[in-house]
Amino acid sequence: MDPRTDNGLRARDLDRRETGNLIGSDKVEGTAVYGPGEEKIGSIERVMIDKPSGKVAYAVLSFGGFLGIGDDHYPIPWAKLTYDESLGGYRTDISREDLDAAPRYESSEDFAWEDKERAMDIYAYYGVPPYWI
Repeated sequence: MDPRTDNGLRARDLDRRETGNLIGSDKVEGTAVYGPGEEKIGSIERVMIDKPSGKVAYAVLSFGGFLGIGDDHYPIPWAKLTYDESLGGYRTDISREDLDAAPRYESSEDFAWEDKERAMDIYAYYGVPPYWI
């Protein structure tokens, strides 16, 4: 008998996408992000990877809206997230109040990922050095 998941993949194939310290990007997407006090502040919609270096530049946090409509998207420096097994999600020191003033874009908006000045603003806002330094 061939046990399958909802998306048609074998359960053992899913296990291969999370081994040791490595995890597949599709398993990161949708994972909850918890701020101070273990308050869920959103979930990871996608990760943005720098092609030349292979470094994860951002986790795009989705917050607000209903069923994906009207969500705001927050590029969060990957360095601001730490996986917490006990929560089954990522922990950060970013609060909902911090997100109110954070750089973001709406679902209908194109974000200028190649704009280094905008990227510097994001990293400065969160107080971490840019991934390319």
